[in-house]
Amino acid sequence: MNKTDRLLAIVLTLQSRKSLRAEDLAAEFETSVRTIYRDMQALSEAGVPIVGAPGMGYSLMEGYFLPPVSFTSEEAVALLIGTDFIGRYFDDLYGSRAESSRRKIEAILPEDIRSETNRIRAAIRLLSESRDDTSGEYALLGKLRLAVLQQRKVRLLYIRIAPGTHREQRSERTVSPYGLILVQGRWILLGYCELRQEIRHFRVSRIANLTLMEESFSLPEDFDLQAYSPPDDRNEVVIVQASPEIADHLKETGNFYLDNMEEQKDRLVLTLRVRRPEDILSWIMSYGANMSVLQPESLRIRIREEAQNMLKHY
Repeated sequence: MNKTDRLLAIVLTLQSRKSLRAEDLAAEFETSVRTIYRDMQALSEAGVPIVGAPGMGYSLMEGYFLPPVSFTSEEAVALLIGTDFIGRYFDDLYGSRAESSRRKIEAILPEDIRSETNRIRAAIRLLSESRDDTSGEYALLGKLRLAVLQQRKVRLLYIRIAPGTHREQRSERTVSPYGLILVQGRWILLGYCELRQEIRHFRVSRIANLTLMEESFSLPEDFDLQAYSPPDDRNEVVIVQASPEIADHLKETGNFYLDNMEEQKDRLVLTLRVRRPEDILSWIMSYGANMSVLQPESLRIRIREEAQNMLKHY
């Protein structure tokens, strides 16, 4: 943090609290007490009404930096949860900006609104996977965001799991990145793939060896990310019957390929539309004897083969 940013952050911190000692400010901004003394002198010379009292610390003269905008507690909660969300799911640059935004919002809240906001936020919790960047996904987001904004092509190695298997498939791609989409906590890169000659979706967590190219591209004039809807190429139909015991679980969890669920007297009949039957092989087998395929016959045969292979290990 440079000096200018630190001075502003100190004013915002003092505005949100009654008083702080130099030692407290030094610990918060990871600097020395002597630097804090110099910062206070610089702020005073700039006209910021800082009050210092021995044993009490520093405070701002009451009424300084009156909030230009007033928020209800619910509005403040909405904004602060937004900063929590961005800090959790976006790359490091936006994560740090979300943190500085949170500090600014909290600083302008009157004490009664701040207290009520803290009370409401304490009753709301965002649950997600760890922010630890074990997959490299967050490190890639910054590069991809830059490529999207600057309209620069990227070269990447894409790793995917072959349908119905656990084998990795790797392929080099050159992509014109059109945008980034967050789906169920997972970032998806949407862009034109030169290998496939069409718009494709790439899970960012499966991207490796990303390189920003100097070559630029132009977005198609009729492309609108907010209105974009991928073509539905799920053309094969799979009919499955399931035990009533798992009905509630199926309704709660759903499935991307599930098209219809019909409750009959002693069973559920599920209609799924897939790109290829192997897409749902693992999903069907995860329910064991509670689910069986009615059609197509090719998928029934494939499941029998998988079950026989499993028996060999027991």
